[in-house]
Amino acid sequence: MLDIKFIRENKDIIDLAAKKKRLKFDVGGLLKVDDERRVLLTAIEKKRAEQNEFSSQMAKMAAGGGRDALLSDLKKLKESLKTEEDKLTEVMKKWRKLMLEVPNIPDMSVPEGNSEKDNVEVQTWGTKPSFGFPVKDHLELLTGLGMIDFERGVKAHGFRGYFLKGAGAELTWAIWNYARSFYGKKNYEPFIAPAIVREEFFYGTGHLPKEAEDLYETQDKDYLSGTAEVAMMAYHAGEVLREDELPKRYLAFSPCYRREAGSYGKDVKGIIRVQEFFKIEQLILSKADHAESVKFHEEINRNFEEFLESLALPYRRLLICTGDLAPSKVKQYDTEAWFPSQKAYRELSSASYYHDFQSRRFDIRYASGGKKPYVHSLNCTAVATPRIIGALVENNQEADGSVKIPKVLVPYMGTERIVAK
Repeated sequence: MLDIKFIRENKDIIDLAAKKKRLKFDVGGLLKVDDERRVLLTAIEKKRAEQNEFSSQMAKMAAGGGRDALLSDLKKLKESLKTEEDKLTEVMKKWRKLMLEVPNIPDMSVPEGNSEKDNVEVQTWGTKPSFGFPVKDHLELLTGLGMIDFERGVKAHGFRGYFLKGAGAELTWAIWNYARSFYGKKNYEPFIAPAIVREEFFYGTGHLPKEAEDLYETQDKDYLSGTAEVAMMAYHAGEVLREDELPKRYLAFSPCYRREAGSYGKDVKGIIRVQEFFKIEQLILSKADHAESVKFHEEINRNFEEFLESLALPYRRLLICTGDLAPSKVKQYDTEAWFPSQKAYRELSSASYYHDFQSRRFDIRYASGGKKPYVHSLNCTAVATPRIIGALVENNQEADGSVKIPKVLVPYMGTERIVAK
């Protein structure tokens, strides 16, 4: 959410932001509703002052004709005030809805584009493996090594269900524990975050209303989260932090849920796109300074790239174009690992920053020299399973169907190789 004062003073910038993000948003319509809101607020404030004056006068008057006349006038004023307050209630509903639709302003470094096809590759790392034998995909490898059971997963969960078992479960735990150690050296405070979060906080992060069809809703009108970002932003909702506390660096683990409602027919086999997964998320709250946001955005994205490099996984970094950038975001990188069976890179991480777009909705501020500016927020995947397992087994497969374990994971796995039993 942007400041309405900023919106009024920078209508052309908001118009341009909407056009760049390929969004239909009528800034003029919002400002018209805001004019109504301002007029009603002024009128209500004036009538409340008159009401207080009437009450003050009545307290000084004795019973009689003058007091009765005053009571009659006061009654009319209350009725008029009630009418205006009811109008304001309806106007505020429209105003809040439109304010939630105002897009954040993309950074000047974000490339123009219409869709994900226009995202720009800005970096690659690693050597893609070459094999002297037919390459297997992760589905065949995991099944052949007894690491996963899709058939019983579908029986238990339904479409996109799976059981990780044996070495599949061990490899998952190894990745989590290694990630805990790897990121623990980078000055993060660890958390285990709730996956069930109140509806209001999904609006706060910008996941609602846009992603409504992709979220699981509970009978209490809460939602299952697809990222610990939502819960970790809610952690400080309504608080005023101290400036010397910033930046806040959090590393949060949580189960995650996505319906994948818009992806029927895509990645229906394997573990690239599942409805239940686990993720460790980096989240930073910083001072309201663009240069700091830029610095921390590069830092958290680089953390994940270093994590992949330690696993010897080839990857590329994409700079997300305006047409593929979410309304809430200022800038985003996606990091994609190489999948040999598909001869393609697939996303494993997303790093984004928002300025104070989210913190205004969460009302997270910090005390600074007599002022209370909103913090800036940033987040980036630290690691998500099981998707990364697909990249690991495909890039480390051997001719006999076994899989080598990356050196950094060996202490956590207790073996250098996964072989069929």
